Amino acid sequence: MAFQVSGGGEEVLSEINVTPLVDVMLVLLVVFLVTAPLLTNTIRVNLPETSKVAATAAEPKKSVNVSIDLAGTIYIDRRMVPLAALEPELAALHAAHRDLIVHLNADRGVNYGLVAKAMTAVNRAGVTKLSVLTFAE
Repeated sequence: MAFQVSGGGEEVLSEINVTPLVDVMLVLLVVFLVTAPLLTNTIRVNLPETSKVAATAAEPKKSVNVSIDLAGTIYIDRRMVPLAALEPELAALHAAHRDLIVHLNADRGVNYGLVAKAMTAVNRAGVTKLSVLTFAE
C-alpha cells in the first residue's frame, strides 16, 4: 500500500501490515488450546465417581498406568497386554524401578473379578504402591 507524503513528492512509504499475521497466529493458538487436551488419553474409560480427596505429596519419578476398558481389555500405558502377561511385565518394570507406582483405572462397567485379578497380578509382581483412580465430581 502506498501513501503520498505531504509536500507533493514522489516518495513511497511502505509498511508491513501485521494484522493478518496476528489473526492467523490467534487462530492457531485457539486450535492448539482446543486440541491439546484431546490428545492426552486415547483409551476411553468411564471411571466410577467418589468424593474429592485432598492432593498428596509429589510422586516418585516412575509410574505406570494399568487400564481396563469396558470390553475387559487390559492396557499398560496404552499398550494392550493379556491378563496372563500382566504380572511378568509389571515384575520386570518393578525390577528396573524399585519405587514403581501403578495407577489402576477400570471402567465402571467392568466385572469386579477382572479388576481383582489385575490387582492380584500387581501385588504378585512385587509392587507395593497401587492407586485406584476414580472420577470425582
